Amino acid sequence: MRALLSRWGVFVAGVAVWQVATAAAADPFFPTPQVIAGRMYDLWFSGPATRLFLTDGAVGNILPSLARLSAGFAIGVLAGVALGLAVGRSAWTYDLLDPVLQFFRAIPPPTLVPVFIVLFSLGPQMQIASIAFSVLWPVLLNAADGARTVEPVQLDTAAVFRLTTVERLRLVIVPSALPKIFAGLRLSLSLSLILMVFSELQPGAADGIGFQLVEATTRFDYETVWAAIVLLGVLGYVLNMGLLAIERRVLSWQRPA
Repeated sequence: MRALLSRWGVFVAGVAVWQVATAAAADPFFPTPQVIAGRMYDLWFSGPATRLFLTDGAVGNILPSLARLSAGFAIGVLAGVALGLAVGRSAWTYDLLDPVLQFFRAIPPPTLVPVFIVLFSLGPQMQIASIAFSVLWPVLLNAADGARTVEPVQLDTAAVFRLTTVERLRLVIVPSALPKIFAGLRLSLSLSLILMVFSELQPGAADGIGFQLVEATTRFDYETVWAAIVLLGVLGYVLNMGLLAIERRVLSWQRPA
C-alpha cells in the first residue's frame, strides 16, 4: 500500500486539485476531469463488448493512429539497429559518418514533415515516413555507441572459441549493445507519438487522433479537445510501460550484475 501511494499519490492529488479548480472556475474552455472522462467514454469506449467496448470513433481514429505509429516505429527501429551496429563496428566508418549523423539528429523531426509531404504526398505513407525518420536517429546513434563499447575481452574470447561473424554478432555484440539500444528506443517512442499527432494535424489528413483534435477545435468542442489530449497522455504512458516491461524481460540477465 505504501508503494502504491508513493507511486500514484501525487497523481491522484493533482487530479483532485484539477477537479476542484475547474469546477469552481466553471470555464467552458477548461472542463473538469470528470467531464473529460465522460467524454472519452462516450467517444471511444462505450461500444459493444464484442468489439472490446470500442466505438466507431475509436475504430476509425485511434486504431489507424496506432497502426501508423507501430509501422513507423518498427521501420525506424529495424533500420536504426541494423545501420547502428554496422557503423559502430567500424571505427573508420563511424568517424567518417559521425558529423552527418549528428547533423540529421539535430534537425527537429516536425520541421521535415513538409518535405515528406512533397516526397510522399498526403496520406499514410507520409505519416509513416515521418514517424520512421524521427525514430531512426536516436536508435541508430545508441546502437552504434553500444556496438563501439563492446568489451575487448569478450571479442577476444569469441575469437578464441572461433565464433563465426553471425555468432559473434548474435552472442556478443548485440547483447552488449542492448542496454543502449533500449535507451534509444525509449527516446524514440516519445518522438514517434509526437510525430504521429503532428502528421495528423496537417491539412488533408482523413483520420487519427490528431485529425479528431483539429476537427474538435474548429467546432469549439473543447471537451473533445481535452479528451484527445488526455488520451494521448494515457497512450504514451501505456506504451512506455510496455516498452519497460519488454526491456526488463530482455535484459533480465543484467539485473544481478
